[in-house]
Amino acid sequence: MDGPELLIPIIAILTLFVGLPWLIFHYVTQWKKNGTLSLEDENLLDELHALARRLDDRMTTIERIVAADSPSFQPRLRETSRALDDDFDLARSSEPTTRRREP
Repeated sequence: MDGPELLIPIIAILTLFVGLPWLIFHYVTQWKKNGTLSLEDENLLDELHALARRLDDRMTTIERIVAADSPSFQPRLRETSRALDDDFDLARSSEPTTRRREP
């Protein structure tokens, strides 16, 4: 075996037993580190939830106005969405304000 013929198996073995495990462990570490929401993402999610609740309240008001004008109008049921919002508020009130989870 000469130089190039000896070099190919050595590179293949190093790639399989050093390079590939290093690559896998590197990305596993990155996924664990970035597995939670950032503080900015949590704030954005809270703002979007507040916006959705305001829009839901507006839809309820519009449906009441239309129902008062037109007796044949049937508003949709909103009891389930209110129950879900109440559950969400209860879950949030029991959590601390900083919700960074450690792996």
